[in-house]
Amino acid sequence: MKFFFDFFPVLLFFLAYKFFGDMPPALITAANQIPFVELSQAEPKHAILFATLVIILATIVQNLLHYVFYKRFERMHLISLGILLAFGSLTLVLKDSAFIQWKVTVFNWIFALVFIGSAYVGNRKPLVERMMSNAMQVPAPIWTKVNWMWAAFFVFIGVLNLVVAYNFSEDIWVDFKLFGILGLTLVFVIAQAFYLQRHVIETSKEP
Repeated sequence: MKFFFDFFPVLLFFLAYKFFGDMPPALITAANQIPFVELSQAEPKHAILFATLVIILATIVQNLLHYVFYKRFERMHLISLGILLAFGSLTLVLKDSAFIQWKVTVFNWIFALVFIGSAYVGNRKPLVERMMSNAMQVPAPIWTKVNWMWAAFFVFIGVLNLVVAYNFSEDIWVDFKLFGILGLTLVFVIAQAFYLQRHVIETSKEP
């Protein structure tokens, strides 16, 4: 369920972009009632604007649904919504896709800073340890190393996003936003799981 909550706005962004030309005209007309939204299916460049509007609305729904099911808001979802409202609004108002493309990088770099800063504030435990220590026990230096791995991964994704955005077509960037980032994240999570498993501290059990 959490996987669905995390990724369904990105999936809807992808579908809205790819099938913009096939959307019911009434839906486009309804979207055009929103201030600063002026879409025309005769203009292929408006596909990214429609997709941006869809992901903004989907992320708002994401936060509301998460609250309904879990009686609390997810901090990551709220941060994503805040960044998206800022960069998505600029995309719609200025009709410039560069802002929504930069949103991905800014989001990842902010999380890199959060992971780095977690080791220096509060109880000074790395964020990854705070999130996973209930599920497994590993030596403190391993938590620190994995925390830095996550920070480096977020920085890498942010840089790679800009490389794709500025060196490839918009269509390829949209594919990368869904499949590329998701695929790299899954590979990284699996690799991290194997690494942590190698360092799990076995707890002794009474006979």
